[in-house]
Amino acid sequence: MTKKVVIITGASSGIGREFAMQISKRLKNMDEVWLIARRKDRLEELRDEINMPCIIIDEDITSPGFADKYKKMISQEKPSVKMLINCAGYGIMGKMDEHNRELELGMIDTNCKALTNITLITLPFMAFNSRIINLASSAAFIPQSGFAIYAASKSYVLSFSRALNHELKSKNIFVTAVCPGPVNTEFFRIAEDGGKRAWFKDYFMVNAEDVVRLALKDSMSRKEVSVYGVSMKLLMIFAKLCPHRIILNVMDILN
Repeated sequence: MTKKVVIITGASSGIGREFAMQISKRLKNMDEVWLIARRKDRLEELRDEINMPCIIIDEDITSPGFADKYKKMISQEKPSVKMLINCAGYGIMGKMDEHNRELELGMIDTNCKALTNITLITLPFMAFNSRIINLASSAAFIPQSGFAIYAASKSYVLSFSRALNHELKSKNIFVTAVCPGPVNTEFFRIAEDGGKRAWFKDYFMVNAEDVVRLALKDSMSRKEVSVYGVSMKLLMIFAKLCPHRIILNVMDILN
């Protein structure tokens, strides 16, 4: 019998880990969850915490051999993928010319290229009435000085998700881009290696649990964008109405 599976990238921490925790409680009819991330020890800890059979794939999704290995695995297993959740990603704060070039380009490789590649490989195995959830960010709404590549990469994820959702509706596959503001995870520990986040972002910090709960609800409701919190919804509207050059100037003042 064909296995019904959920596949989660970036599952070892933060929002990816929270998706695994909540799915194990809410989607009892799944046969397996595939957990993809670099840190094997974290994935093993997560496997022991959730009440669902797990397949651990401890790989860097940007490594040269990952795509071929993943494609071979999914082609051999031939699962019925009910949900693909792309959470792997990172950001580095600070001006572009102050950072390691490999780290900067790595954001594009992880946040955009790898996400797209995994989606393309997985699509032939997506079941009828299945879901794709892509982790974007409220940073996708506006360009951000000092966070330029990250914001641009998340704009790609948002645009890609919206277009893909339109393309796949005829196949009953629905795509949701999740666009949270600041979330209380390990993200900022890595991001702030290059610079300090704007002081006002602390006032909008939310919990991963709440973001994921809404994301799953919005995904089931076939919404193309999931935005947690009134402040981030207002930001999305404001970004559509106000010229971005003005927003960039205001953010420079606030920083």
